[in-house]
Amino acid sequence: LSWAPRPGLPPDTAAALLASGPDGEMLWLDVTHCPGQAPYVQLMGRYLLPPCKQRWHTCAAFLPQEGFLVCGDRRGSLILFPCSSSSGCAAESTSIVNSGTDTVIEDSSNELEPSCLLYKGALPLESPLSVLFGLHGKTGVTSVTIHRGYIYSTGRDGVYRQLRLQEQHLEVLQKHRPCKGMQWIEELHFTSDGDLLVLGFHADNFVVWSSKTSENVHCIPCGGGHRSWSYCSSPLAEVFTFIKSGDVMLYHREAEPCEQQVLLASLHGREITCVQRLGTVEVPGHATFNVFVTGSEDTTACVLVLSENSRTAVPLARLSDHISSVRTLAFAVRPGDEGLSALLFSAGGRAQIECYRLLCTGDTASESAVACQVIHVASHRLDKHWEQKKNRHKFVKMDPETRYMSLSVVPGISTKQLPTPWKFLAAACSDGSVRIFGLLEAAQKLVLVAESFHHQRCVLKVEAFLHALAGGERRHLLCSAATDGSIAFWDITGPIMDAVDALHKAEGEMQPLALDAPLVTIMAHSCGVNSLHIHKTPEGRYLVASGSDDGSIHVCLLEVALGRGEAAAGTCLQVLERVSRPCAHAAHVTGIRVLRPDLLLSASVDQRLTLWNQRPGELVPLSTTFFHVPDLAGLDCWEEVEAGGELRYYCVLCGQGLEMLRGTASST
Repeated sequence: LSWAPRPGLPPDTAAALLASGPDGEMLWLDVTHCPGQAPYVQLMGRYLLPPCKQRWHTCAAFLPQEGFLVCGDRRGSLILFPCSSSSGCAAESTSIVNSGTDTVIEDSSNELEPSCLLYKGALPLESPLSVLFGLHGKTGVTSVTIHRGYIYSTGRDGVYRQLRLQEQHLEVLQKHRPCKGMQWIEELHFTSDGDLLVLGFHADNFVVWSSKTSENVHCIPCGGGHRSWSYCSSPLAEVFTFIKSGDVMLYHREAEPCEQQVLLASLHGREITCVQRLGTVEVPGHATFNVFVTGSEDTTACVLVLSENSRTAVPLARLSDHISSVRTLAFAVRPGDEGLSALLFSAGGRAQIECYRLLCTGDTASESAVACQVIHVASHRLDKHWEQKKNRHKFVKMDPETRYMSLSVVPGISTKQLPTPWKFLAAACSDGSVRIFGLLEAAQKLVLVAESFHHQRCVLKVEAFLHALAGGERRHLLCSAATDGSIAFWDITGPIMDAVDALHKAEGEMQPLALDAPLVTIMAHSCGVNSLHIHKTPEGRYLVASGSDDGSIHVCLLEVALGRGEAAAGTCLQVLERVSRPCAHAAHVTGIRVLRPDLLLSASVDQRLTLWNQRPGELVPLSTTFFHVPDLAGLDCWEEVEAGGELRYYCVLCGQGLEMLRGTASST
């Protein structure tokens, strides 16, 4: 048995009672109660739960507008049923049906009326419209909540999920893991100040966890979750009651004035390892907002807005699918009529890649004035890929400590020429490999399509770029850098086209191909390359800038051409010029950007941001700015044209914090 509030009816006098019986049959009964009168019961619907060993529902909720019923069952599945208030049984009772074998019920006026359950055969037995089988594992779904048109489900698997209704089907948007060790999540409470309280059990304690502050609001020792309990909160007090050893226990706490003042809210629990600017969102009546994504050692990625006027960073969404640190981010922006739409990739420890679709739009009703919808698209882990291999006992298992150090989306993949719209992603890996992945967003598949262990040591950076040849032909090129200071350049056009053919024939499954040998490899530094950037010049050449652990900066100018004759057919790379600046910084150079062909920006752990003028054969420092972020991990840069036509450069830095700077540079 479970109760569910009925939309459109007063909650103090009417509710829906859902009862699971034999053979997976679930009944929906509307119960109306008025003071001084017997309850009034009407059978509204019959539903058939999907087959499983423990075939009963655990929770339910009505969708207010669409006319659907969402249920969770003991097997951990979410089920969608149709429902209509006009489909009720004509037979009604003035008393709740008891569990005996009587078929008639006597009310207070001593008149005998038949039970409405006798006429349940007049109602059709509805089958599910959509089933997400085992969504919360085998321990069951604990609650279903409807908030602002979205469906939220909780379970004893340690996560809660956000879903939406899409053409009479349930679609999972994303999942959240509130805090480490909280395996039993029981309910979600949405507060009036925009906070989301997660109620559950951590070991033998009842915990109320705040999503807004990322901390425990209450922790009450009660013995664990195998008990009856209830929690209620108001602005004046909070009450938690539970049964322990046969006794009813009551915990009561009156509201106290908060003596703690948060001067600056944190974005992450540990240092920020990477940052990417997605773009801007224009909100009527507000300044333009810059949207960023940050990744951290605390295993989460955060989507946030940063306004130059307010000088504050406001989180929009937090992505918590990673089981280890988030080390790198990459994205591809999709043009849209409304807001900012981007496909985001995040990767890091335990060889894990997650992919999301982000849609940021203006929302004047929210605190940040920007709303962000997150849809989880796909994920990939190398150890899961190994488990699916045939004859895997003949192979050495992938090192579980493999980390993705850098990601880059392969640009310019023409979806019109492909049978299915694949996107490709290059990854630099700590096990010495360069890997290429293919994403089919519609099927939510992320597949490893090619790899190479050419570097034989940890690959730190990877950057993909596109070269257009005469006649409209395109070549997809890749640059990778390793811990020995070498930088390799690859032509991955052939492997990508071969992978597309193989994926199309095998319906999205394939064995990884081998990448060809690099076109050119140069020794740019004496040790690891921590930063890498490629800039295309107006002449169609490429400036490749890199920074190293030894504090040096290296810039080379490349020219791409096609080989002539059968013996030299293919892509040829020629290094036209190389410039090196030893000891450009006093510590690791962890960020570098080519702003324009004669202008270079570098940042280092020595907390100096230096602007360089590139001249033939040398790099000349123009200016140096000290920033306040310790242990710099990365940077991102962009340019904007001000109202007066002046070009300004912006830079965001991350490490033990986040900082944004603005600068100008004259054309001379």
